[in-house]
Amino acid sequence: MDLAIWAGGRLHGPDEPVLTAVDHGVTVGDGVFETCAVHRGTAFALTRHLVRLEASARGLGLPPLPLDEVREGVRAVLDAAGEHAGRLRITVTGGPGPMGSHRYAPAEQRPTVVVVAGPAPALDVSRAVRVPWVRNERSPLAGLKTTSYGENVVALARAHARGADEALLADTRGRLSEGTGSNVFVETGGELLTPSLETGALAGITRDLLLLWGRQAGLPVREARPDELAWEVLDDVVAGRAHLALTGSIRNVTPVVRLDDVDVATGPLCREARRVFLARLDDDLDP
Repeated sequence: MDLAIWAGGRLHGPDEPVLTAVDHGVTVGDGVFETCAVHRGTAFALTRHLVRLEASARGLGLPPLPLDEVREGVRAVLDAAGEHAGRLRITVTGGPGPMGSHRYAPAEQRPTVVVVAGPAPALDVSRAVRVPWVRNERSPLAGLKTTSYGENVVALARAHARGADEALLADTRGRLSEGTGSNVFVETGGELLTPSLETGALAGITRDLLLLWGRQAGLPVREARPDELAWEVLDDVVAGRAHLALTGSIRNVTPVVRLDDVDVATGPLCREARRVFLARLDDDLDP
């Protein structure tokens, strides 16, 4: 694998261990992370990603992040990966901790920073399935990008088993929320709508930029009102009355061409949103 791995102030080989067995990110998922696309050797929207990384860390109760160390790791792996880099992942955990869920006292905490760069798949379209599990919008982790990803792993495995690349989730109130690693945009009634963050959806970087760049380009794109996008709107997509696109750091903006076991048409607003986003991406790598 063409991976460049940085931890503890230096680069590591892909088979070299970098974490202790009692790292809290491993034992209880006590950590946060960000994934950036890499374009022309640069981590796209790195400033926005680091701002969200800090917000996730605060929400999880981690100590202030060592951002100088993070940036050092980013530079090192991008230099080492070279043209093979398509994505970059930054992970910060609570560091060595007790075997239980409680943490050491703040003065004893030593966060672990791991930065990895490697290849990324190129997706032009997406295929999604609905899964029976929900996003808990009242969870203390709602809206945070943490390493507690077990629910997403299970849901995405269900999607892959059905030939899809993403699983879609409702929230506990039956509203459309998000995918396991993507935000959702629904083309309906002449508008392109993304679920409210009140559904527990993550404030995705690509989501935010599409809302901004789409409006600047004259697209009728906005965040939906909290109860505007019910889970049943996906029935309209299957029936051809609405269309769907997914956004994420690696997929950018991808129209959905299959939902569950049904081929669906891509909508004109979804296609235009992808065009606008890709055009703006090339203009500014750290918007």
